[in-house]
Amino acid sequence: MKADNLQDALPHIWEALQSKVDLMIEQIGDKSPHVAPRDTGKYDDMRHDWWTAGFWPGILWIMYEMTGKAHYKNAAWGWDEKFEQKSIQQSNFHHDVGFQYSPTAVIKYRLTGDEDGKRRGLAAANFLAGRFNIAGNFLRAWNQDKTGWSIVDSSMNLSLLFWAAEEIQDPRFSMIAKAHANTVVDHFIREDGSVNHIVSFNPLTGEVIESLGGQGAAPDSSWSRGASWALHGMANTYRYTGDTKYLRAAQRVAHYFLAMLPDDHVAHWDFRAAESLDGEPRDTSAATCAASGLLELAAALPAVQGRPYRDAAERILLSLTQNYATWDRPDHEAILYAGTGNKPAGQNIDVSLIYGDYYYVEALAKLLGWKSRIF
Repeated sequence: MKADNLQDALPHIWEALQSKVDLMIEQIGDKSPHVAPRDTGKYDDMRHDWWTAGFWPGILWIMYEMTGKAHYKNAAWGWDEKFEQKSIQQSNFHHDVGFQYSPTAVIKYRLTGDEDGKRRGLAAANFLAGRFNIAGNFLRAWNQDKTGWSIVDSSMNLSLLFWAAEEIQDPRFSMIAKAHANTVVDHFIREDGSVNHIVSFNPLTGEVIESLGGQGAAPDSSWSRGASWALHGMANTYRYTGDTKYLRAAQRVAHYFLAMLPDDHVAHWDFRAAESLDGEPRDTSAATCAASGLLELAAALPAVQGRPYRDAAERILLSLTQNYATWDRPDHEAILYAGTGNKPAGQNIDVSLIYGDYYYVEALAKLLGWKSRIF
C-alpha cells in the first residue's frame, strides 16, 4: 500500500481492513485475544475478566457501525453478557472495566438500543465509581494490596463514567471522573509533557508518596504508551467537560510525544529507555492510541489549529500501514506487528497486541467519519 499520504490510500486501506477483520473472525472464533507472537501469528485466549477482553469485540462493533454488515454485529453481540457472567463469579475486574464495557455494552446500547447493554454499562460504571479514593481523588489501580496505587492508564476509563452521568443524568459519575482527571493533570503529567505510569498515594490521607516506573524503564523515564493513554484520555475528558485545562494537558503530552518520535513516526517503547534508542523495541500500540488521541485533539479545535494534530496522526497511521502491518500474512491473526507489552518484566516484546489493533481501527474509522467516540 504505497502512497505519499494517508488520504490517497485510505479507501484501499479500509477495503483491506474489512477483508482482514473478516478473516480474523474465522481465525479468532470465541477466543479472547491479547497477544500474538510474531512467529506463530496466533492470538492467545485470555480470561473474560482480563483487561484487554473488550478490544476485539470493540473492533467488531466499529466495523458494524461503519459498514452496516450484520456479521460484525453477530460476532460482537454476546461479549458484554460474558463479562457480566464472569462478574458474578470469582473475578479480577478492576480499574479497566471501561476498557471492557465501553467497547461492548455501551456501544451495543448506542447502536442497537439494547437495554441489557445499557444495564451492564451502568453496572460497570457503578463498579468503577466504587474504586474512587476520596482522600487522594484517584481511582485505585488493580486488586492487590497496593490500595494507594493509581495509574495513568485509567485516563482512558473515565469515558465510562462520563457516559453514565449523561445517560442517567447523575452528576456523581462525572464528578468522580473529573476529580481523577485533575489528579492525572496534577500528579501524572509532568511539566515537559512526559508522564508517570504509577503514582503511589497514602490511601488514608491522600498524600503523594512516590512515582514508580511500572511498565516504563524507570520512575523518571518516559513510557510511550503511558503518554498515549494520557493524551487520548485528556482529549476525551475535554470532549465531555469543555474544560480547557484538560485540552491543554492533552496538547502538552501531544507536543512531547510528537517531538520524541523517530523518523518513521512510530514510537519506541520508552522515550528515555537509553541514551540512544537505536535497537530499542518500538510499540505500535502506543502509536495507534496516540494517533486516535491526536484526532480527538484535532476535532476539539478550530480547523486551522487542529490540522497539525490531524496531519501527525495521518503520518503515524501511514507508517503503521506501510511498515508494521500484516497484509502479506493472511495466516497472522493480528493487524499490526511490533507491539511492546511490558519490557521491564520481559513480557510480550515485539508482538501483536489486540489494543494496538483496536486503536488502529478506531483511528482509521475516525478519519472516515465514525462518530460513536466510546472512549
